[in-house]
Parts: sequence; structure tokens; C-alpha cells
Amino acid sequence: MIAFPIVLSAPSGAGKTTIYKRLMAERADVGYSVSCTTRPPRPGEVDGVDYHFLSLDEFDRRRVAGEFAENAQVHDRAYGTLRSEVQKVLATGQHVMMDIDVQGAAQFFRAFPQSVLIFIIPPSVDVLVARLTRRGSGEDRDELLTRLRSAQKELHEIGRYHYVVENDDLDHAVARVSAIIDAEMTRRERAPKLDEQVAGLIARLEQEITNYV
Repeated sequence: MIAFPIVLSAPSGAGKTTIYKRLMAERADVGYSVSCTTRPPRPGEVDGVDYHFLSLDEFDRRRVAGEFAENAQVHDRAYGTLRSEVQKVLATGQHVMMDIDVQGAAQFFRAFPQSVLIFIIPPSVDVLVARLTRRGSGEDRDELLTRLRSAQKELHEIGRYHYVVENDDLDHAVARVSAIIDAEMTRRERAPKLDEQVAGLIARLEQEITNYV
């Protein structure tokens, strides 16, 4: 079986990160790619474990060199995923789980076209608004409006994705994404020795048929 990246995207408040964390905890065959950032470490964060903490110059050098599978600017800080980090996890036989927005997903898919793209949607706008407003993050009306406009824009990109999962119930949503991973593992093109295996079965059946003729 060939390991592959799994990309989760969703509007803010749809539950993408919670689903991501559940799958990371529940599936031993899913690994984590350490991202890069130019922001300073927070208390307790370890370089190379939580993030690779880079200077802006080093980040720009790696970006120009094409080392990132995806990168973005968020609140005056740069974030990115190194191709080498993804390949390192895949080499262990684990799938790489990515929790990134639609722009990052498009970049990442160009770098790793074997990726499985999954979009998480809320069951309704009312539920989305309720989830955003009960986060307790002190968001004002302008912040909420910005998130809702972003959600609207992101939903227009849903055609880029292979699967859509509605997060109407967290346990069900996690199970659906997990089932997608299991199904993708059985795709013919992900089995490198399948042709050899099938050829062997055909040859053995030919022998059996000859015995009965």
C-alpha cells in the first residue's frame, strides 16, 4: 500500500480542526508533518516538534528555492509546509494529514497530486454562526462578518475537492472521513504490486482450468 496525503479544508467553524485532531489520535497510520513559521515560539513549544521556527530571511530563501508544498501569510507571519517533511512521513508508510485552507490545499495538490482532498461543511448557516459565536473568542460583528464572507468564498472552491463531508455530528463526521481514508487505500492505482499479483492469480487459474479440461 502506498501512503498518501489527506487534506482537510473547511470554513472557520465547520469543525475541521477537531476532526483532524480526532483522526490523528485514533489512527496509527496517520502522521503529522511539522510546519514552518516565522512567528516566535510560544511558551512550551519546541522547535522541530511543534513548528520549525524560521527567520523571515530563511523562510523567503526556502520559498524562492521551491521547498514549500504550500505557504501563506497570516497576520504578518509566514507559515508553510516543507515538501521534505511530507515526504519524510510518507516514507514511514503513514498517510500525512493536513489541516489547511482552500488556497493552501490548491498549492499542496499541485505539489502532491496523489493527495485526497476532503471538504468539511456545516449542516447549515445557523449552525455555523452558532459555532462561531459560542467560541468565546470575543469576536465582534466585523470579525464575524469577515469569517462568514470567507466561508462563502471558500464554498465556491468545493469543486476542487474529491469528497465532501457534512459535520452534522462530530462522531459521524470523523467516521466518514476515516472511511474515506480506508476506501482510498484500496484504490487500484495505490497498489504498486497489484498487476503482478493479478497476473499470478490468472496464471494459477489457467493451471487449474487445464487440470479440468
